[in-house]
Amino acid sequence: MDESVSGRVRTVITAARMSYAAFAARVGITPDKLSKSLNGIRRFSSTDLALIAEAGSVTVDWLLTGRQLRRAGVAGRGDAAAHSSSLSDIAERFTAAYEVLELLGRAPEMPTLPEVGPGDPDEQGEQLAATVRAWLGQTLGPGEPLATDPALLPTGELLSVIERAFGVDFAVVELPGLVDGFSWQQEGGPRLALARRDDRWTRQRFTLAHELGHLLAGDAAEPRTESPVAPGHQAEPDEVRANAFAAALLMPEADIRRAAAQSGPESAAKSGADFSVDFNVEFAELVVRFRVSPSALAARLRRLGLIDASQQTRLRRRTTAECHLAVGAMDAYLREAALAEAERPPARLAEGLYLAFRSGETTLRPLAALLGVEPKELEDDLLQDDRPQDGAVERDGGELVYQP
Repeated sequence: MDESVSGRVRTVITAARMSYAAFAARVGITPDKLSKSLNGIRRFSSTDLALIAEAGSVTVDWLLTGRQLRRAGVAGRGDAAAHSSSLSDIAERFTAAYEVLELLGRAPEMPTLPEVGPGDPDEQGEQLAATVRAWLGQTLGPGEPLATDPALLPTGELLSVIERAFGVDFAVVELPGLVDGFSWQQEGGPRLALARRDDRWTRQRFTLAHELGHLLAGDAAEPRTESPVAPGHQAEPDEVRANAFAAALLMPEADIRRAAAQSGPESAAKSGADFSVDFNVEFAELVVRFRVSPSALAARLRRLGLIDASQQTRLRRRTTAECHLAVGAMDAYLREAALAEAERPPARLAEGLYLAFRSGETTLRPLAALLGVEPKELEDDLLQDDRPQDGAVERDGGELVYQP
């Protein structure tokens, strides 16, 4: 067997059971270019290889080196173990996009990650969250300070900030079974954190933060799954650390203690603690403000010594919807639920593939594969976006003129 790039391309064409001319037409390369590349007269371009890899259901890395892409062999807990094959396919949907970008010289940045400090898993998670919060104010570039505490950002904005600062690619997708989250850091490749589409948006938000904790701590060299994520209930050290990280990132200690101090001396005296334990407006406001569930907030209050076990049990029985209703914020609750049910592709990968398409370096196929749609459907959507808006007509020279 010919172990050269052209030899592997010939293998792909043979497996497709097509003539060279038909295969060239299928991938959008002229027969002349394909013939010259196969005979060593012309080098395959990065775009050629990306198109051939997609048409042949192989990877660009295999065409270049003969190495097979390492599948995400998922050793999941709970329900995840029964879905390792489909989880592997989901992971490879994103790693394939990264591979194309790498070939095109557009691989997104992979910043150095913070180191995990000493201490028990709870302490490590807290310290890691403090480091992340500090880095977010420093790594976005000159003149780009965060105007809002990271914990107060809507989920989409928080993920975008973290993607830029730490090179983690987040996605919200349809995960199989009862799997809540998935994380994987392929050596030299992407850092992936996935959560399921779910109208229980506070659970989704905590899951994404939990998976981020695994990635930053170096736990995800092998693919990890959560089924389900339960704040305050995991026993394994790495799970305890990821939970502590997520809680400290989304519910910063200083902010929580400040809110407890402002809950009023009467309620504090009545409860015998630093925080009122009744289902009151103060507790509901914190749930709404930090976009977390009552269960996660109650666990955080207990961790900080602001309530006892019985108080935690009472508070965690409340629902996120009840808390939003109590403070007149049901519109925000419904808006967050709708967003959490939609797919969110990894923004950096999607942007990179789109820019590569616009510059003529590749076709729409890699982007369509990442988004899970047909290329023609994506092309139609993009053409629709480029058409003049209602009431706009185009004069000579391309200037848009708006008419009633």
